[in-house]
Amino acid sequence: MSENASVATVRNPDDIGKVKKKVIPKTPAEKTADILLWGIRALLIADIVLLFFPSFNPARICEKINKNMSLFTCGIAYDTLVSNLGRAFTKGWVEQSTFKLLFGSSTLSIFAALFYAVGGCMSLGSNKMKKIAVAVTGGGTILMLGCLFGISKAHGQILLTNRPEKVLPYETIPYFSLFMVITIALLALCLAVFFLLPSFAKAGKMFMEDKYKLFLMMLPILVLAFLFSYLPLFGWRYAFYDYKAGDTLSPDKFVGFKWFTQLFQNAATKKDMLRVIKNTLAMSGLGILTSAVPMIFAIFLSEIKNNTFRRFVQTFTTIPNFISWVLVYAIALAIFSTDGFINTFLKSIGNPVTTNYLMDSSHMWLKMLAWGMWKGLGWSAIIYIAAISGIDQSLFEAATVDGAGRFQKMWYVTVPSLIPTYMVLLLMSIANILTNGMDQYLVFSNAKNAASIEVLDLYVYNLGIGSGLIPLSTVIGMVKSLISVILLFSANGISKAVRGESIV
Repeated sequence: MSENASVATVRNPDDIGKVKKKVIPKTPAEKTADILLWGIRALLIADIVLLFFPSFNPARICEKINKNMSLFTCGIAYDTLVSNLGRAFTKGWVEQSTFKLLFGSSTLSIFAALFYAVGGCMSLGSNKMKKIAVAVTGGGTILMLGCLFGISKAHGQILLTNRPEKVLPYETIPYFSLFMVITIALLALCLAVFFLLPSFAKAGKMFMEDKYKLFLMMLPILVLAFLFSYLPLFGWRYAFYDYKAGDTLSPDKFVGFKWFTQLFQNAATKKDMLRVIKNTLAMSGLGILTSAVPMIFAIFLSEIKNNTFRRFVQTFTTIPNFISWVLVYAIALAIFSTDGFINTFLKSIGNPVTTNYLMDSSHMWLKMLAWGMWKGLGWSAIIYIAAISGIDQSLFEAATVDGAGRFQKMWYVTVPSLIPTYMVLLLMSIANILTNGMDQYLVFSNAKNAASIEVLDLYVYNLGIGSGLIPLSTVIGMVKSLISVILLFSANGISKAVRGESIV
């Protein structure tokens, strides 16, 4: 559909499919409004994103406010906002009402962001939806102006304190002007679009094209992927600084590739890395070798003819996936510890010797594999069960006519139909061969098995959180990510060369 046209409503439903919908050209005012809407959307995104960046926080009106707080966190965490001001309140150097005003004003920005999000989504619809969208967005700008006014008033109050050296107020509010310019520009654009679009009576019905509906359905996934997969990459900068928790990244602490070279030059670090990588590759390798088990389980599960029993087995094997590893360890403790079920049973039949199986460091790789399979088998089989349900039933009927038995149909029909799904999951497993996760190994780790259970993710955690070597742990995380990307494209290239199919 043309960008410069709107769709007329088909009056008679019986005519749908018989005649083409009328395309009414847009007026110059509507075309101008569409251009201005792109500017509104850009400003909306900028305002919402800046809300979460501590570096652009206009609510940090004095140095006593935590520098890691964004405008968003200032509006949801009052205790954190005033955590460094307890003595200032006690001594009467500053009124607590000032910071309650600051907290309330910051909260208004969160509601403004909600209005912005709703308005931005509705702006993709018809003229009527666009008109409502700019009205909603305009309401958000009023809330944001209220937020900025409250911040300005709180700043004015804190400047009048009788002991400014104890509170350290800023002379001017950082980035206040940036938010003010964005908000006023948004309000002006919203008013312009509102008057450029036809009136509500002439704007037609509310509707949205399917492509925009699909985009909005996918938008939450894109936002989550950005927040949890791409935004953390900003933390890679710590690898180039001599940084400790709580410090600032100043130019004098820039060390270049110091931590990269230390990773390969320090003998102790190299020894630890070799041990950890051995554990990681061993456990990931065992996982890849047994990656066909969920597929086999799904095939046999689908062959159970009793629906009640099949549902019971599937539910019983899927539930462990939703149990946290802390609870799994609690189960293991109840069974395998010195006072656990096994030792209690052995005592009851006359065996006085007790063994703490959880402290035993032998065969740790196999033990971790067993616990992982118990927890994830049913969940991993779901995708194969879905693939089995999509197999053309005529293939089974043809195999029956040809005299194939039950196992022959499984081998010659079901398994070949599942191979493409299996190969995709195998490629993903190969790409994640250095990513075992951390939870399982952290809860099962103890003094005796630490050397054989510590995988790369757990090593990064222990290095960064336990030892405080945040730059070195960041370097290891960076190298792991780069190797994973190389492995993904290598495995994908091999798959394309051998099978003619790829997933990238």
